[in-house]
Amino acid sequence: MRNDSTFSEILLWLKIKGKTFGYEFHRQVPIDEFIVDFYCHELRLAIEIDGSSHNNKYEYDLKRQRKLETLGVNFIRFDDIDVKRNMNDVLRALESVILEIEKSKEGGK
Repeated sequence: MRNDSTFSEILLWLKIKGKTFGYEFHRQVPIDEFIVDFYCHELRLAIEIDGSSHNNKYEYDLKRQRKLETLGVNFIRFDDIDVKRNMNDVLRALESVILEIEKSKEGGK
């Protein structure tokens, strides 16, 4: 597990901690053999921030995401720059995904 959060991770964490969206997110959560940046257990939602550490790792990230999706994990990815420059858009996108997951959970009951 990485000890140092990126600046984008810190910025997003400040916005999603404390059940801001009605759900609790956790940082650096291990799932299977991977660690996701943020995770909400109740929604089974992983949030990944793609920064410079993801350069030239598209295939790996895609394979990793598909593996976790087979375990029932929902994903949303944000670019590091978007978190820094377009936080309102990032939060709207996150809210939209949460609403989609809630609707799908209601349909499954």
